Amino acid sequence: MSGSLFARLGLGALRQRWQSTRSERENDVPIRDWTGSRSGQPTRIAGFDQTLVWLVIGLLALGLVMVYSASVALPDSPKFARYSTTYFLNRHAFSLAIGFIAALVVVQIPINVWEKCAPWLFVAALLLLAVVLIPHVGKGVNGAKRWLPLGIMNFQPSELAKLAMAMYAASYMVRKMDVKERFFQAVWPMAVALAVIGLLLLAEPDMGAFIVIAVIALGILFLGGVNGRMFFLSFAVLIGAFALMIASSPWRRERILAFLNPWDPVYSQGKGYQLTHSLIAFGRGEITGQGLGASVEKLHYLPEAHTDFLMAVIGEELGFIGVSIVIVAFFWLTRRIFVIGRQAVALDRVFAGLMVQGIGVWMGGQTLINLGVSLGALPTKGLTLPLLSYGGSAILMNLIALAIVVRVDVENRQMMRGGRA
Repeated sequence: MSGSLFARLGLGALRQRWQSTRSERENDVPIRDWTGSRSGQPTRIAGFDQTLVWLVIGLLALGLVMVYSASVALPDSPKFARYSTTYFLNRHAFSLAIGFIAALVVVQIPINVWEKCAPWLFVAALLLLAVVLIPHVGKGVNGAKRWLPLGIMNFQPSELAKLAMAMYAASYMVRKMDVKERFFQAVWPMAVALAVIGLLLLAEPDMGAFIVIAVIALGILFLGGVNGRMFFLSFAVLIGAFALMIASSPWRRERILAFLNPWDPVYSQGKGYQLTHSLIAFGRGEITGQGLGASVEKLHYLPEAHTDFLMAVIGEELGFIGVSIVIVAFFWLTRRIFVIGRQAVALDRVFAGLMVQGIGVWMGGQTLINLGVSLGALPTKGLTLPLLSYGGSAILMNLIALAIVVRVDVENRQMMRGGRA
């Protein structure tokens, strides 16, 4: 009896001591925030998603290396005989420097400023797209008039139009939130804006940019909660418009036929030439690749190897493993952008959330299209690979867009810590 009593008293004391020790431990446990530290040291709150930033830097570094590898032999061609072997490398590095400076400036700008400026930025993008078409103003390359010469670089307004559409569509959905169930009141202004920008882009011509911008607009309409029937009707109208454009244009029709059978002798030396050599490059890469710098297709066989078909050079030199790493990196980047956008919407910051998700549609959609073109799953569109391909305007606008994403993430974290955005 006494032994049982002592046992109970001992157990009770042990339980009381354990509970007091547990309480002390809980009081000493540091608040864990975004870093996810598991050590016993107090964690420092990270003001932004550092993993996202380092991933972007890693993709930019890979792009710099691959642009140099893909363009190093171009001076051997008569077309580029006056250029040095490092010409495209230096230009790409210069574009990265300008992009980094612009991103550092943009990340300081509050999102409410962008919300106020969104309609005006969209108007400015439309005006620049119109200016490109003015004779002796816009610069033409390979029959396409898409650039404005600015001295230090050639600016492509269609890249600005992608960001402007993401902002304008997000702003539009916020302003039209009360009528989004009514088809004509909710959709027709956006349809008119998309039609105007489409006419300007097709006059350049730049159907690839128009497809990306249309996907951004439809994606934001869908994410903004537009009625499902309205969304699918808009999607069907857009598909019909693309089909009509292809049917009414002989050279677009020929491009589709070449895509369906690129090895046909009729197309293999014409519209299917790039695709066949891109597929050869991927085939040569196999699992581990031929080695960095060892691509054969970049030696004047594969046109635009440093821009539209950079992924083919990556596949040939780094193999299936290298291509898989790039795809996973872009998948993670796109997913993370969407998570930041959803966090903003959950914090009742609808404009910021829809805009960021529109940027995610842009990055993920353009990457998917570029990869599909390189692998022969989609017709040739003339779209670069975000963050990797050579192109000053694309790099600049990609970094500005991602800086806006980081800014939204910073403001989300401030609000979740009880502060103000």
